[in-house]
Amino acid sequence: MKKSILVLGAVLTLAVISCKKSESGNSGIIKTESSETVVTDNNRKIDSVTQGSSTMDVNGKKFEKTDFVYKATDGTLVKVVFKNDPKESTVAITSNKKTFTLPKSETKGEETIYKKDDMTARVKGDSLHLEQGNNIIELKRTKI
Repeated sequence: MKKSILVLGAVLTLAVISCKKSESGNSGIIKTESSETVVTDNNRKIDSVTQGSSTMDVNGKKFEKTDFVYKATDGTLVKVVFKNDPKESTVAITSNKKTFTLPKSETKGEETIYKKDDMTARVKGDSLHLEQGNNIIELKRTKI
C-alpha cells in the first residue's frame, strides 16, 4: 500500500514538472509592440481615461486594441474593447461572462455606430448606448 502511494506521488510529481507551458510562441511570424495609444477627444485634447491599449504589427499592417470599463446606470461594470484592423473595426462588450461583438457599420459626425442583427451600439464621446429590441442600456466610461 505504501509503495503504491509513493509510486503514485512520484508519477504525479513528474507529470507536473514535465508539463510546463511555453509562452514564447513563434516570434518569427508576429511582432508585438506594446505601447500606449493616445486617444484624443473632439477638441484634440488627450483623453486620460484609456484603460489599456496595445498595437500589433503583423506583416506591416497595424492592429489596435483599446480596452475601457463602462458603468451602467444600475452600477454594473461592463468591459468594452475596441479593435481596429485593416479589414474591419469592431466593439466587444462583455458583461456577466457574455461577450457581444459588433462590427462598425457607420460614422455620423461625432457618433460611431456598431451593429449586428438586432443589437446596436452607439458610441459618442464617453457614452455608449446599447440597444436591443425595445431595451436601451446607457453606459458611461469610468476612470478605474
